[in-house]
Amino acid sequence: MPPTLASLVHHSALKLTVRAGGDRLDVPVRWAHVSELADPVPYMEGGELLLITALKLDAEDPEAMRRYVRRLAGAGVVGLGFAVGVNYEEIPEALVDAAEEEGLPLLEVPRRTPFLAISKAVSAAIAADQYRAVTAGFAAQRELTRQAQTGGPEGLLAALAAQVDGWAALYDASGAVVATAPEWAGRRAARLTGDVQRLRDRPAPASSVVGGPENEDRVELHTIGTGRRPRAALAVGTAAAPGTAERYAVHSAIALLTLTTERSRSLQAAEQRVGAAVLRMLLAGEPDHARAVAGDLYGGLLDAPFRMMVAERVPVSASAALARAEARSAAPAADRPSAAAADTPGDPLAALADIVESAAARAGEAVLVVPEGERLVVLATDGGAAAAACAQYAAALETARSGGREKVPGGEEDDLVVGLSAPAGPIAASAAYKQAEQALSVARRRGRVLVEHEQMAAGSVLPLLADDAVRAFADGMLRPLYEHDATGRGDLVASLRAWLSKHGQWDAAAADLGVHRHTLRYRMRRVEEILGRSLDDPDARMELWLALKATATE
Repeated sequence: MPPTLASLVHHSALKLTVRAGGDRLDVPVRWAHVSELADPVPYMEGGELLLITALKLDAEDPEAMRRYVRRLAGAGVVGLGFAVGVNYEEIPEALVDAAEEEGLPLLEVPRRTPFLAISKAVSAAIAADQYRAVTAGFAAQRELTRQAQTGGPEGLLAALAAQVDGWAALYDASGAVVATAPEWAGRRAARLTGDVQRLRDRPAPASSVVGGPENEDRVELHTIGTGRRPRAALAVGTAAAPGTAERYAVHSAIALLTLTTERSRSLQAAEQRVGAAVLRMLLAGEPDHARAVAGDLYGGLLDAPFRMMVAERVPVSASAALARAEARSAAPAADRPSAAAADTPGDPLAALADIVESAAARAGEAVLVVPEGERLVVLATDGGAAAAACAQYAAALETARSGGREKVPGGEEDDLVVGLSAPAGPIAASAAYKQAEQALSVARRRGRVLVEHEQMAAGSVLPLLADDAVRAFADGMLRPLYEHDATGRGDLVASLRAWLSKHGQWDAAAADLGVHRHTLRYRMRRVEEILGRSLDDPDARMELWLALKATATE
């Protein structure tokens, strides 16, 4: 604890006497300063004990003393020491009354006590207090280190909360609460996720102070990590601003959590390399070898039905980029990609990996994420949290796109398309990969974010005819018939459609058209002449029917 006016008064060697402001002696003293200036305020920082002999003051003028004392109190001077037996044999009543009126402690300094002795006493007390703080800080650092080694982040947070006499919470890169100490602080920490998310958008290292409402604690937020983007965040709640020892403890906790985070990143990179090897073995038809290499790393992922996702970057306009940002902000906080998902803003593969891994970690399920250049391959449990998080993000992005932001200034950046396989097992991993690639190809052509292979297999073939290349083929094939009909010399297109829909049955098709069957026969001969194709050829009939369907979808 720093020295106070009370501790100086009780210092046996100084012999100080209180003449005014005796009820304010518990205020800390930051320094002892000697000044005989009539106005020393410009040279004050606040917290000083000012020592004077009144060499240049009219200490017997009540009005002058009121102005003098008022300026000192306004500048934050915590006390005034007056040396008697130098210019005045005793402290003038005008000064005593002014100090008492302003509530400024006034100490009488006897002639035999030099100002230097008071300065030394203050300096020694400050040094002793700093030494105690440093010693306590080192002790706290040792305890935090021990707890981090034996109890992990939870143990470290518990030790930190005890050191600062408050609470502590750790957040992951997405802003979700990972751990708190004590347990009752969980609800308080959860209310700060918005502040954590704003902090993570600033270049690391960053910190901020959150002042709660009345009767609520003061919270400091600090980013964790050595990269340009934070990997986590620490919240420390206390009743008041931390002292020197508490500050040592907080900084030690930040350093230890940073080391833990960076070590986790190295382990994550190693796990990613193992995952890539496991994926190659699965695709090569070697599930037993893949299980042997994976060991317990992926739990039961390779034994239960899983889904294969293949994601790919595609260049998009600024409007689509804004739509992606809107989808991220619209997603629940726990499922949003973190700012640490990539060092480069606009890396959709890293954002997707972050979403999937965070969801799997919260659900306690295994997930295999393997970057492949401009692609990302994911193995996730069928019906699990990781697959659901990917689908939710894709749906939010589709919704944001459909809202339409066509005139948004900005350049080009990358967006995302995802293909999702049907449920499969390790033996069928290669087939699942092909399914995901097929779904990815359809998503790319249709401008969709995510397409599931099951949707393609269970649905009709007609939606596939909406492809621009198919429409161009259909227009080219049927154009001569449309041009013929435009002259008013017949209705060949409608007649062809009716005839094909009735499987070449003349009477049924003619009845639908309301014409004689001989008229319909004539029209079909004209179709053959104009197109140069025989309607007896099943391939020709099939191509014409698909062309008619493709033009009908426009």
